[in-house]
Amino acid sequence: MPSEAQSVKAISFGVGFATGLYGISFGALSVAAGLDFWQTMALSLLMFSGGSQFAFVGVFATGAGVVPAVLSAWLLGVRNGFYAIRLAPVMSLSGILKPVGAQLTIDESNAVSLSQEPDIAKQRQGFWLTGIAVFIFWNLLTAVGALLGSAIGNPADWGLDAAAGAAFLGLIWPRLKESKLLLLAVVSAFTATYLSSFVPAGIPVLLTAGVAVIFWIIELLGKSK
Repeated sequence: MPSEAQSVKAISFGVGFATGLYGISFGALSVAAGLDFWQTMALSLLMFSGGSQFAFVGVFATGAGVVPAVLSAWLLGVRNGFYAIRLAPVMSLSGILKPVGAQLTIDESNAVSLSQEPDIAKQRQGFWLTGIAVFIFWNLLTAVGALLGSAIGNPADWGLDAAAGAAFLGLIWPRLKESKLLLLAVVSAFTATYLSSFVPAGIPVLLTAGVAVIFWIIELLGKSK
C-alpha cells in the first residue's frame, strides 16, 4: 500500500502530466494563429493559465488585435483570484514564496489542494507538487507543440483537448456525492455551455461563479428558517 505522501505525489504527477499534454495543443494552435515560438513560450511561462492562453490565441487569430485578446485572457484569469482567496490562509506564504505561489495558483493546484482537506500539510504539499508539475510539463510540451506545429495535425484528434478536463473532473468527482453539490455542478456546467455560444470568452466562467453564490444564499436562507 502506498503511503499518503506517495499518494499525493502520484496525484500531482498525474494531473501535471495530463495538463501538460494539453500544452501540445496550445503550442500548435498558437503558432497557427501567427505567434512565433518565443512569443508562444512567453505566454506559457509568464501568463501560465491554460484557459487564458487559449482565449488570447483564439481572439488574436480572428485579427481582432492584441487589446481584445488581452481582455479575453484577463476575464478567464479572474478565477485564479478566487482561488487565491481560498489558498491564502492555507499556504500562509511570505517573502519570495508569495509571488512564486501566486504564479502557481491555477485550477489544478487549487483542485489537488482542495481534495486533501482537512489536512493542512497535505493541502500545501498538493499545491506545490501539482503547481510545479504542471508548470514543467505545460512548458515543455508547449514547446513541443510550437515546434511541431501543423505536423501533429488537429490536436483534438489525439484527445489532447480533453486530457486536462478529464483530470480535473477526476479530482472533484468524489466531492459530488452530496446531492446539492452535484446539482450545483450540473447547473454550472449547463450555464457555462449555454452562454459560451453567444457571450465573450471568460464571461461564462465568471457567471457560473454567480450560480454558486446563488446556491450559497439559498442554503443560508434555508438554514435561517
